[in-house]
Amino acid sequence: MANTGDNTSPVAKALNEENILQNGHDPSSEVQEGPDENDITTFIDIAQRLENELRSIVVGQERVIRELLLALFAGGHVLLEGVPGLGKTLLVRTLSDALALKFARIQFTPDLMPADIVGTTIVTDQGDAGSAGNKRIFSFQPGPIFANIVLADEINRATPKTQSALLEGMQEHTVSVGDRTRPLPQPFFVLATQNP
Repeated sequence: MANTGDNTSPVAKALNEENILQNGHDPSSEVQEGPDENDITTFIDIAQRLENELRSIVVGQERVIRELLLALFAGGHVLLEGVPGLGKTLLVRTLSDALALKFARIQFTPDLMPADIVGTTIVTDQGDAGSAGNKRIFSFQPGPIFANIVLADEINRATPKTQSALLEGMQEHTVSVGDRTRPLPQPFFVLATQNP
C-alpha cells in the first residue's frame, strides 16, 4: 500500500467512505429504504477486515473480539469481566486506532468524582493580567468522556454517583455540566471492565 501521508488505517478509510461511522442513528428520522445487497456485502467486508486487524494484534480472544464488534455496530456498550493482564486495554486501544477514533481511558477509583469524567467549568483570564481590558470568563474543559471510544477501567471501584455520570452519557449520548447539556461525539462507545 502506498503511503499517502495520513495515518488513517485502511479500515477507518473504508468505513468513512461508506459513511458508516459518520452517520449517527436517529430513530425519529423518516422511514428509509433498507440497504441493498451491495451495501450489505461492503459492510460485511469492512467488518471482516476490522476483525482480522484486531485478531492480528490481540491473539486468542476471538469470541471477545466478535462480540465487541457486534456491540459496536449495534450502537451498544460492553462490560468485560476478567482478571488483569488479558489484553482488554490493548484490544480497545487497537480498535480505536483501527477506526482512527479518539480514545480515552478512565481508571475508576473510589475517590474519582463525576467532574473527573465529564469535565468542569473553570474561570480563565482573557487578556493581559493586570490590564484594564482583562476579563475573567468561564470556559468548559471537557473530560475524557468526550472521546469516541472510552475504556472505563475497573468501573466497580467507583461510587454510584460517579458511575451515574458515565451511565448518563452511555444512555443519552449527552452529559450535563452545570446548567448545560453537552452532546457527546459520534460514534460513542464505552467498554467497561471489572475484576471478578
